[in-house]
Amino acid sequence: MKTKFLVLTFFALNFSTALFAQDEIDVQQKYTAHNKGKFFVMWGGNRETFTDSDVHFRGTDYNFTVHNMSAHDKPKGWHVDYINPARMTIPQTNLRLGYFFSDHYSVTIGVDHMKYVMTQNQIASVSGTVNLPADAAGSVHNGVYNDTPIPFEDGTFLKFEHTDGLNYVHTEISRFDDISRWFGLPNIDKVQINLTEGVGVGVLYPKTNTTLLGKDRNDAFHVSGFGTSLKAGLNVTFFKHFYVQGEVKGGYINMQDIRTTASSDDKASQDFFFFQKIIAFGGIFRI
Repeated sequence: MKTKFLVLTFFALNFSTALFAQDEIDVQQKYTAHNKGKFFVMWGGNRETFTDSDVHFRGTDYNFTVHNMSAHDKPKGWHVDYINPARMTIPQTNLRLGYFFSDHYSVTIGVDHMKYVMTQNQIASVSGTVNLPADAAGSVHNGVYNDTPIPFEDGTFLKFEHTDGLNYVHTEISRFDDISRWFGLPNIDKVQINLTEGVGVGVLYPKTNTTLLGKDRNDAFHVSGFGTSLKAGLNVTFFKHFYVQGEVKGGYINMQDIRTTASSDDKASQDFFFFQKIIAFGGIFRI
């Protein structure tokens, strides 16, 4: 009897071990079960909001600050320009290229192409001085300002925007976690759902369009400062290689060297927080 029990136990253990081993092999055979060594690319669009900002303008004949300037984004909406190579920089877009250096962690480089537009028809307080030559177009604004409320209506005093755009060129470290089992998805090679979180840091490379006291505007891209960001999102991968990803992203931007006019003596500086909502499409593959 004892011998029979030992024999049955031996076969039971071997059978269960085989089952677990088979399950492990099945998991290993799933392309989506492991990410290490994969590359991915992502392209999408965003909407943004910005906190109010004190913007300091300085030049040879002026030095003033606009307090609590409000600004907004410039959405394009659902449009063919997102996939038109000749017009892809017109909408607000997100581009990201990445690599998984482990199953759960990736490193990316990317560009968040945001658009920042000073809200016209606002009243903001101005402090500082304007002392342009009498024959200059903007001399009508000469004076001393001491928290003086100014209506920004027609753009002759100031029109200020980063619309080509507020380019946040950054690198990110992100974590991915497969949560398909939460939704009872048995075959992750067909549909896989992932949570992702990340942190980023980068530089701001805007093309700032400014109408300032009647001066000729600067019209060149320029490294103006730095930014940091945090994000969280949901990734849904289909048939191993294609995915759609939704994210929310918040960050801080500090630009102390903004080019405003054709003169290199004219500069502006500001810092503010931003919030993005992103929807993007991508592909993931091994080379």
